[in-house]
Amino acid sequence: MNKIVMKFGGTSVAGTEKLKNIAKIVKSQLKNNKLIVILSAMAGETNKLQSYLDEFQEQNSIESDLVLTSGEQVTIGLLSVALKNLGVKSIPLLGWQVPILTDENYEKAKILNIDKKRIKEYFLNYDVIVLAGFQGINLTGKITSLGRGGSDTTAVAIASAIDAERCDIYTDVDGVFTTDPNIESNAKKISKLSYEEMLEMSSTGAKVLHTRSVELAMKNNLTLQVLSSITNKTGTFIVDEKELIEKEIVSGVSYSNNEAKVSISGILDKPGISAKIFGLMAENNINVDMIVQNISQDGISANMTFTINQKDYDLTKTVIENSKKLFDYKSLSLDKKVAKISVIGMGMMSQAGVAEKMFKTLAKNSINILAISTSEIKISVLIDKKHTNIAVKTLHEVYNL
Repeated sequence: MNKIVMKFGGTSVAGTEKLKNIAKIVKSQLKNNKLIVILSAMAGETNKLQSYLDEFQEQNSIESDLVLTSGEQVTIGLLSVALKNLGVKSIPLLGWQVPILTDENYEKAKILNIDKKRIKEYFLNYDVIVLAGFQGINLTGKITSLGRGGSDTTAVAIASAIDAERCDIYTDVDGVFTTDPNIESNAKKISKLSYEEMLEMSSTGAKVLHTRSVELAMKNNLTLQVLSSITNKTGTFIVDEKELIEKEIVSGVSYSNNEAKVSISGILDKPGISAKIFGLMAENNINVDMIVQNISQDGISANMTFTINQKDYDLTKTVIENSKKLFDYKSLSLDKKVAKISVIGMGMMSQAGVAEKMFKTLAKNSINILAISTSEIKISVLIDKKHTNIAVKTLHEVYNL
């Protein structure tokens, strides 16, 4: 029999009626298949649990992970009941019952091992295993969570461990689109994307799949499908680059409004200063993205600009201000009113002029570029947030997406 992993999260499991609908979808996929169904908590539930912890100022602990992982226990229990009502032999399991072994990092644990033998034993008596996503157990027997988006990671890890035919990620959209349909009504569903393209889209603002899950799928050459739990349509397949018959020059335009720009002016232009600045960011677990450095007119000092996630805004400001003596800078400014716009495509590696077209389009719309970063298959620019919609729409049009 084939083994398929199906993951449902957020709005797909928001209430008993939707769980009953999921039960029907799962039953329709049985045929000659054995299924593992991974569930997230109901939409908004994890945020509610997090708010309780915030009241106690509790984080990264045994207690915080015990609280945060409780939402999934409800959804897997209810779905298993719904499946049994349809005559499907199913069993609900928490992460520790498999077990999914993780390291000791609370709220951001990494999976170390999954007991494949135990899963095979369950399949002797059940056709469907309903498994709680987002959670595992560490080597000392403590419940751990895998971080936000962790249910995607659970699904891909399980699928890789049992050599599943594929892993289907069910969402409230039909697949991955050329850009956000809420901004551009002409956005089209993409039939196939490479792992690399999906990674770039996820890391630059597309919220369809968690970056960590795509990395894991690529490592294990596991086929992913992103599809809707509402419509009965084929979704977008995430596959190895070799399976793409024709590589689009640009596959999509993504954006992120969760950026903040940090500018440090008047720092001494000498070897090692950048290492000190970004070493300090790393010590405080602040992820840095786009970086621009230029020399001041006096030829002695330099200006450094980089971007961070908005959630790190206050921490970054405090860390740099507390290190003023170390860097001896003249001024510090932070700006949340920025957005990152990216164009992504495997065909960019062999096609000239993609960047020129992007920059000309933005210039024509009087949009100033604040920073630029590139990879082989991506060009990202930082712009004023108020221009986000027009930038996305015009770039989508100029690349004929």
